[in-house]
Amino acid sequence: MSEYFLLPLASLPFPNIDPVIVQIGPLAVHWYGVGYIVGILFAWWYAKRLASNASLWPDGKLPMTPEDLDDFIVWAAIGVVLGGRTGYVLFYDLPRYIAHPLDILAVWQGGMSFHGGLLGVILAMTLFSLKRGIHTWTLFDVVSAGVPVGLGLVRVANFINSELWGRPSDVPWAIEFPNGGPFTRHPSQLYEALLEGLVLFLVLRFLTHSRLKLKTPRFVGGAFICGYGLSRIFVEFFREPDQQLGYLLGTNWLTMGMVLSSPMVLAGIWAMATAKPTTQTQPA
Repeated sequence: MSEYFLLPLASLPFPNIDPVIVQIGPLAVHWYGVGYIVGILFAWWYAKRLASNASLWPDGKLPMTPEDLDDFIVWAAIGVVLGGRTGYVLFYDLPRYIAHPLDILAVWQGGMSFHGGLLGVILAMTLFSLKRGIHTWTLFDVVSAGVPVGLGLVRVANFINSELWGRPSDVPWAIEFPNGGPFTRHPSQLYEALLEGLVLFLVLRFLTHSRLKLKTPRFVGGAFICGYGLSRIFVEFFREPDQQLGYLLGTNWLTMGMVLSSPMVLAGIWAMATAKPTTQTQPA
């Protein structure tokens, strides 16, 4: 394909930031792991802020206690890690892990799927809300409002790791990644950090605080699901597909990310379209 032989007049240099922040003996702290940890902690802190602000809820009645969210963070972390790893194994590289099953445990080598992590957290939220008598969609609304920050941080870590880079391009801001071949590429990780992270967070913030949509269960959660799906599908047009999968169905554009994100858009639209304001918190 001719696009692989583009010779841009100028490009941005790759910053070459060490993926390892600090290493002490065999113990290494990576930007990627810090992104996940900070993202989970921020979502927990932000959810507590939302759940403690009576003006955001129907009749000023708080839907859950801060202690509920303190307990849920453990459930969420387990759901993210197990779901994200399982999703990557099943959706992106199953033949490899069938041949080398012990590699499934080697999470330090990378390989996490957002879609799998989302399913893991949804399962954790469902079980936790039923156990505590919390409205399931309300918990989803509260948690999803802060998730984009973590998504943005992890995408920045992907950029630092020089992984999941974009398709070859000659745009002025294209970057020649150290392991991306002898041509410049879209910094698609930063596109995702901007859309899935900053923009989506600001949209959800507008919905929770200006439009008071937490009074309408599942609207904020639906907006998150739809917003992520649309952002991911858009960026997939600039992102290089996973090498082991390539493009799907004989096309030069359809990717697994698009396939997995399309149902999210439909589910998010359904959630927002069918959400109705409530005057009191109902049990799940």
